[in-house]
Amino acid sequence: MESLRTIENWPVPTAAAAAVRADGTVAGTHGPVDHRFPLASVTKPLAAYAALVAVEEGAIELDEPAGPEGSTVRHLLAHTSGLAFDEHRVMAAPGSRRIYSNTGFEVLGDHIAKATDIPFPEYLREAVLVPLGMTATDLPGSPAKDAVSTLADLIRFAAELQAPRLLDPRTVAEAGSVAFPGLSGVLPGYGNQKPNDWGLGFEIRDGKSPHWTGASSSPRTFGHFGQSGTFLWVDPDASAACVALTDRAFGPWAIEAWPPFTDAVLAELRGL
Repeated sequence: MESLRTIENWPVPTAAAAAVRADGTVAGTHGPVDHRFPLASVTKPLAAYAALVAVEEGAIELDEPAGPEGSTVRHLLAHTSGLAFDEHRVMAAPGSRRIYSNTGFEVLGDHIAKATDIPFPEYLREAVLVPLGMTATDLPGSPAKDAVSTLADLIRFAAELQAPRLLDPRTVAEAGSVAFPGLSGVLPGYGNQKPNDWGLGFEIRDGKSPHWTGASSSPRTFGHFGQSGTFLWVDPDASAACVALTDRAFGPWAIEAWPPFTDAVLAELRGL
């Protein structure tokens, strides 16, 4: 895909990108497929997927208490527990605001570890990484931000999100649908959004502006980006997903480069 080649123009030391069709076939790749990149917050969709496996296995329930008083697993996944961004401090009542929270995902990881008697990094490995063949992916720390992976592995995850084998497709559809609609909040790097819609571990494009996806991305697009200069999106209306990994921290370069890149990928996939 010619559109993927444009990552060569990004001001980053190393970059890799891929587009994956809904049937799991790879539409194209560019860059090193086996280079290991820190994912930063693209860790969260992986952690969320493991949490949903735990739900389907009966180890936990979405609406059981977890985190601050009144909060549930669902609140933690949807960034509505009220926990602060990076500290164990309650800033709002559960369900009242969308407060993007690394702490919330760390609390969720601890909750799952306690429920399963398996350390969360190991649970992620057993529940998601091994079944999908993501052998180069590792979680050496926080379930919010510390995973390391490759383009080859995230291609497998992008395929799973579109044609689930580990979860009931209805569970994945719920994860990519708005949880606690209408809540406002700050989208890191892009300012206050009204509403700031999220699913269960996935950010939802809807009508957000500005945004890291493209102008032609459908409102149903869901995914995540990371402060390490990484992103993964799934656009159900385009029947495709895209992964981009770099080793330069997110900043103005990404805000400028990512939307036209996504628009070019979508245009090429649609044959425009």
